[in-house]
Amino acid sequence: MAKALLGYVGGPDPRLLSEMRRLQQRVQDLESELVRMRAENDALAAASREDELLRSIDVSQAEPALT
Repeated sequence: MAKALLGYVGGPDPRLLSEMRRLQQRVQDLESELVRMRAENDALAAASREDELLRSIDVSQAEPALT
């Protein structure tokens, strides 16, 4: 009787479980991509700051290196 009631009430729907697993995997994939893109953005921001620092040096006013 319990099995009949569970089936009637609507036990776990395989399509719903499949969709939930697919969505969980998609969320994991997007989280991984977000971590990768943040790391790439941080690297680009650091490189940009280094470029700005190099451009800020006035070469015409620089002293010659001692040899």
